Amino acid sequence: MLPALLRPARLLSCAPLRLPPPRAATAGGGGGGEPARSPGNPRAEQAHKVVASCKPSKFDKKILLWTGRFKTEEEIPPRIPPEMLDRARNKARVKACYIMIGLSVVACFAVIASAKKAAARHESLTSWNLAKKAKWRQEAALAAESKTK
Repeated sequence: MLPALLRPARLLSCAPLRLPPPRAATAGGGGGGEPARSPGNPRAEQAHKVVASCKPSKFDKKILLWTGRFKTEEEIPPRIPPEMLDRARNKARVKACYIMIGLSVVACFAVIASAKKAAARHESLTSWNLAKKAKWRQEAALAAESKTK
């Protein structure tokens, strides 16, 4: 009988991988120096406490207002987190898609209504095409007749 660790059911189970904890990097490239990101290093702590921010453009401010994140343009701070801007852009993208879907449905009903009216007048694309080709033939015949004179 196989040991418990080598049984097929044990090998195929979806247990999460356990990685070893990361090693502290050293300043001397492997020498005995002080680690670059040790808990006692104040410079490393400052680097991690800095919040990423970006200055919103006029268009970004309009998106933030349109998505309801801020009520007025004066409320928008000079620098905002990029995540806030990403969420506002995604929300605006979804709103724009909903608007386009609604306009497409309205356009479909308008085309259906105009097609029904055209059918009531006995108009069709085939009749328009035949009339256009007849007009072209007549113009071609007049052009050929004028050349022969």
